[in-house]
Amino acid sequence: MKKSAASEQTDSVEKTPAGKRTAAGRKAAAGKKTAASKKTAAVEKSTVGAKTGAAEKTAAAEKTAAKRTATKKTAAKKPAPLKRQAPAKKPAVAPKKAAAAVKGVAPAKTVAAEPPSGESRTALVRRARRIDRELAEVYPYAHPELDFENPFQLVVATVLSAQTTDLRVNQTTPALFAKYPTPEDLAAAVPEEVEEILRPTGFFRAKTKSVIGLSKALAEDFGGEVPGRLEDLVKLPGVGRKTAFVVLGNAFGRPGITVDTHFQRLVRRWRWTAETDPDKIEAAVGALFPKSDWTDLSHHVIWHGRRICHARKPACGACPIAPLCPAYGEGETDPEKAKKLLKYEKGGFPGQRLKPPQAYLDAGGKPAPPLGAG
Repeated sequence: MKKSAASEQTDSVEKTPAGKRTAAGRKAAAGKKTAASKKTAAVEKSTVGAKTGAAEKTAAAEKTAAKRTATKKTAAKKPAPLKRQAPAKKPAVAPKKAAAAVKGVAPAKTVAAEPPSGESRTALVRRARRIDRELAEVYPYAHPELDFENPFQLVVATVLSAQTTDLRVNQTTPALFAKYPTPEDLAAAVPEEVEEILRPTGFFRAKTKSVIGLSKALAEDFGGEVPGRLEDLVKLPGVGRKTAFVVLGNAFGRPGITVDTHFQRLVRRWRWTAETDPDKIEAAVGALFPKSDWTDLSHHVIWHGRRICHARKPACGACPIAPLCPAYGEGETDPEKAKKLLKYEKGGFPGQRLKPPQAYLDAGGKPAPPLGAG
């Protein structure tokens, strides 16, 4: 039996909303599930990407660390360049005090001199002796440049010559010895009066103390006589090895080397020795010459140092031993300019002694003027 139109219409109206709602709900649920799935996939993708990025960063860091380690190992294996070490400095030898000379009263032991580079010891000895022979021809009248008439005057004059010229001493001692001619007289002198006489020599207070002290020692210990032995002379106040050898060589005729500032300068310039201590210089130079030559050798060297081979500006162009000198050229080499640097009789000027030996006068030397003259 057929339904009526109204029934069919009613059924369709009842069925349609429910069906539609069901379809719409299913469609919406499906949409939600799809969105959730997409979101989950996105999160997973993001997590995987983050993990992948972290892994890549870790791998890169490990690779960099490996490179650094390899570089360090390579640097460690490569030998470091050696640094050039500066040559060890030779320790300076401080000059001994005058009092130390008392312990070694005998002449210093001879030692082998160090010849210049490329020069054998035999060649050094020959060159040194030839220089001395040449100087002996240049200064045949060489003598001690202190005025004296006896050993007492010589020892006093030598003590006074420290830190001044022989000329100044020679101009001062005439008044001193005129007033105090003997050790006993000088030992009893009033210090202030002696100081006034010695004032021109410089350091007059210290020098007054020394000459009065040595005069007392001579009067009390040696009967007013200057001893002729090194070990006795060096015990006197103000007397060291240099002064002792001046007295022994020129007052007693006993050979000795006088190592003053001129002697020290020249023997180093000539490379006879590289020593700086006076006792060692004495020993080194003494080994190059016979003992009998020592006193005259001292005069020759000292005279040359005062007249030609000066400390500041040597007159190399006027030097008679220039071909033998390793230091040629340190001073003026022009002959005409060098002549203007010559001193004393070599430059046409007076010498240092007021009363020089006759041989000096015969050779053209001029006596020094007295104190206060001209």
